[in-house]
Amino acid sequence: MPKVVDHAARRRELAAAVWRVIARDGVAEVSIRTVAVESGWSSGALRHYFATRAELLAFACEEVIATVTRRLENLRPEGTAREAVEVLLCETMPLDERRHLESSIAFAFLALGLGDPELARVQRLHFTGMAGFCLQLVPHLLPAGADHQRAARRLHAVVDGLTVHILAGHLTPDEAVAELAAYLDDLGG
Repeated sequence: MPKVVDHAARRRELAAAVWRVIARDGVAEVSIRTVAVESGWSSGALRHYFATRAELLAFACEEVIATVTRRLENLRPEGTAREAVEVLLCETMPLDERRHLESSIAFAFLALGLGDPELARVQRLHFTGMAGFCLQLVPHLLPAGADHQRAARRLHAVVDGLTVHILAGHLTPDEAVAELAAYLDDLGG
């Protein structure tokens, strides 16, 4: 009987290997060879799923986006609307090791997407997803009739800015959470 292979699971396994290489060595060290070594696969077997480094990176970032999205969908924060929004936004920020890795991967696409259309597509996916998420949250903070689109853009910029500051070591996670809380308080009036 032929062996049944779960190709989706194999692709997720390779994405996890990419994440480990990035966590340990940085995104510049991701290659077909380094991911093959990390996953215990041959380069030829890996190329069966991903022909290029760009395809491999794009899938790994798409998996990060999907992972964070699933986590957000399953989260049921308690408290006031303002408190719930803060909890949800904190799930997108690098406040612990897991979320730091997720943010590192997602934000690596800022530079990588400049020279590669496939990676630029994933970068846009990340940004449009986060923009849409902020737009969903803003009505819980502002009254009807307020400019929700503009407030969502600003909220997105604040969250991304705080994320970059944590990744760069300019703010600690606790400092960033305090800044986010202050911004949400200001936004809510």
